[in-house]
Amino acid sequence: MKEIILAKYGEIILKGGNRAKFESMLMTNIKNSLRNVAETSIRLAQATVYVEVEDGDKIDLVVERLSKIFGLVAITKAAVCEKDIDDIREKAKEYLAKDLTPGKKFKVEAKRSDKSFPLNSPQICMEVGGWLDDEFPEIIVDVHNPDVTVRVEVRDFAAYVYADENKIQGQGGMPIGSGNKATLLLSGGIDSPVAGHMISKRGVEIDAVNFFSFPYTSERAKEKVIKLASILAQYTSKINLYIVPFTEIQLQIRDKCPEEQMTLIMRRFMMRIAERIAVQNKSKALITGESVGQVASQTLAALDVTNAVVDMPILQPLIGMDKLEITDRSVAIGAYETSILPYEDCCTVFTPKHPTTNPKRENIEKSEKHLDIEKLIEEALAGVEKIEVYPE
Repeated sequence: MKEIILAKYGEIILKGGNRAKFESMLMTNIKNSLRNVAETSIRLAQATVYVEVEDGDKIDLVVERLSKIFGLVAITKAAVCEKDIDDIREKAKEYLAKDLTPGKKFKVEAKRSDKSFPLNSPQICMEVGGWLDDEFPEIIVDVHNPDVTVRVEVRDFAAYVYADENKIQGQGGMPIGSGNKATLLLSGGIDSPVAGHMISKRGVEIDAVNFFSFPYTSERAKEKVIKLASILAQYTSKINLYIVPFTEIQLQIRDKCPEEQMTLIMRRFMMRIAERIAVQNKSKALITGESVGQVASQTLAALDVTNAVVDMPILQPLIGMDKLEITDRSVAIGAYETSILPYEDCCTVFTPKHPTTNPKRENIEKSEKHLDIEKLIEEALAGVEKIEVYPE
């Protein structure tokens, strides 16, 4: 029996006269995502993407990949039927036998977009429902509380049958590329990958910047960040990752600035450097993973001091979330197990015992006068390593 994947999009349908532009971006993203996965034939009609997979053994892999594409809200496999009620009934019986087991309650819902089909939607429901009830005598019709909802769609190309319960929820949101580009400050922790995922969901293309303090942070810490970028790339198709050498800056801060201010001054350098990289690569904003009050450097006063050194917008999608909420999202996107690997990033190097929680801009700026800020930034930028990261 021939199977097809039906992938439904959601928010795009609200785009009115611009809808075709967003549909085109979605189709491009789907084709790019599936390019190295399987040979497919893809078409779009009536808010549904139809994906035929040449090698049936790879259909589940394609479904899994589609479930990570922003813009799609639901993905399901379906049996392809002729636009003939007898064939629809037979295919429904064969394809859904594994779902219609003894004792299950079911109902049928139909959608007829091809108005030339001789039966209307209620008639299709009656024909298919009555047939299944006869063929599976140990199942029960229950239109109010079914265990299985049999879906029949009669479209222009063919008819399709599937069980609602076998749908996989998609990512939702908007297609990557529809919201310009932003640059993510990507650490090796839990928060920043979640922040990147949340902003990507709004159609924003992501670059990433990581700060690497060799030999105080190991090559394994760098590999961990690349791995996190590859996990994010499953949702975005590709990420350009910029590794910034940060050791000299941290040593200078340690030697010339008050200990309690070290973390804030370090973060101000990170923001300045990330903004330079973002501007070079035509990003419109920075993305960070702060949550108010989670650590000393994330009090409102500290955030004010940190964010003051850049002019471009700073997107902070986790700002009102607690650690449990962020962790749950990290698990959901598949980043958590990598994020908790015990390889320190540069944010944990030279951590002060008693960091300031209520800093004043003028005090931090006074301390920074002991540093040659521009020279340190230029030296760091000269040593940047660019890595093109693709889905693992």
